[in-house]
Amino acid sequence: MISMEDSESNQSTSIIIETTPLHPLHQIASTPTHKLLLKQWLKEEDLILNRVSLKETQLDSIRKEITQLYSFFFIFHSLSLILLFSASSRVSNIGFCHRSWLPSLCSLFFSLGIIWAVRFKTDVEEHVEKMLEREKEDGKLLGKCVDELKKKGIEFDLLKEVDALRRAKSLKIEAKGVAKWSSRDFVTLFFFFVSCLVLGLTRVILCS
Repeated sequence: MISMEDSESNQSTSIIIETTPLHPLHQIASTPTHKLLLKQWLKEEDLILNRVSLKETQLDSIRKEITQLYSFFFIFHSLSLILLFSASSRVSNIGFCHRSWLPSLCSLFFSLGIIWAVRFKTDVEEHVEKMLEREKEDGKLLGKCVDELKKKGIEFDLLKEVDALRRAKSLKIEAKGVAKWSSRDFVTLFFFFVSCLVLGLTRVILCS
């Protein structure tokens, strides 16, 4: 027969087991709503990571195109100045000086075209950078929500926790200063200055 001491020890053990709280992940697994929410958030995390990877690839491609435009600009003007100088050194400059408006006009149109293309590509680059930053911020917010859900289990308050993280995100965005001048503006001014310099050199080469 089972003694009274054994019976009391079994009862105390069962009481301890019953009073011990379940691990948050066990709580989530036993609660359909929290379990479904965790699955949806984990799936959304994977989607965000895929979008971030796609945006980074797109950003690298745009930057390569901008670099190519820079190269075309300097290669074209370097070759045109070399050809004009070699041609003017062989023939009398009187005829070339009267017709100097033609290469100057070609140089001007090419420069304006490159400046517009660079400006357009840098605008696209800035737009993609903002989208990429937004995706990363959303990924961080979702990651914090998932961590809080795993840590708190059924005690996780969806509205309270998510609203608090969103407010922190909005405060972080508002804290960022808005620059009056960007690198795109300086690039545009630089190309405009170089274009004017090339026009002056073209006139000097053909009329000197």
